[in-house]
This record gives sequence, structure tokens and C-alpha cells, in this order.
Amino acid sequence: MLIEAFNYKRWADLRTVEAVKSIKGNEFPFAVEFARQQLNHMIRVEELFSARLLDMAAPHLSTNAEPLPALDELEQRLSISNQWYAHYADKLQPDHRVQPVFFQFVDGKSGCMTRLEILFHIINHGTYHRGAIGHALDQAQVPHPADTYTVFIHSSEPARREQGPRAHS
Repeated sequence: MLIEAFNYKRWADLRTVEAVKSIKGNEFPFAVEFARQQLNHMIRVEELFSARLLDMAAPHLSTNAEPLPALDELEQRLSISNQWYAHYADKLQPDHRVQPVFFQFVDGKSGCMTRLEILFHIINHGTYHRGAIGHALDQAQVPHPADTYTVFIHSSEPARREQGPRAHS
């Protein structure tokens, strides 16, 4: 299920970025900037936690940055991060999933989470911020993509729809 969750995250992130690209920036500059800020925050948190999982130095001193990177750069970094997390989750041995990781948050407070908790956090964190971006898409009159897990399952496995209640009556 962990691998599937990261496949879902990659799919949902891509749909969100594609929707953001369709915002008319000259008419809705705030929506574009807000979406870029949210995507930037998402990727910086992912990069911070991947460094923690690898016991490496923090790559950032904060969870946001000025100036904001261009949307193409954010898309590329999210893609790399999604690939990395999917690979990491796939190779993580079951006994290592419960292993604690001790680290320091960017605000200086200490943290401790298991590797599995960190992976869950990354999936959940992305969901939260994609929802916030959905509000910006609404403000910019851009339909936001349905990115729920149920939509993902049925778009990646369309045969499941044929197994629904009508197929069994």
C-alpha cells in the first residue's frame, strides 16, 4: 500500500501542476504565486525529510524561500522527489520501517519519527497543500482536477468500474 500511495501522490502532484499551468497569470497573478509558494513549500519539506531519512545535513534552513522558483523547476524537483520516495519506500525493509529517526526541525525543535511515519507524513502533507492550491484554482476560475485516491484507482485500473454493483446484479 505504501508503494501505491506514492504512485498516487506522483499522479496527483502532476495533475495539480498541470492545472496551475493553465491559470491566466496576467489575470490572476496572486493565484499563480500562491500555487508556486505551496508547491515550493511541499518540495522543500520533502527534501528536508529525505535528508533526514539518509542522515544527511538539512538542505534548507526554512520550509519556504524567496524568491520562489519557476513552476518548471518546481515541477522537476517534485518529479525527482516523487521518484526518490517511491524507490525508497519500495526498498525499505519491514524491520526498518519502525526505526526511529531523530532530527531537528527548521525551527530548532527536536523531532523523532519512525521511517514509516515520515513516509506517511510526506503523502499526507502533499494532500493538504494540493487542497490549498485547489482554492487558488477556484479563485482563478480554473477547474481543479479530481485528485482523490478513488479517481486514481479507477483511472489507473479502469476494469474496476466493470466490477461495480451493476456488473454483479
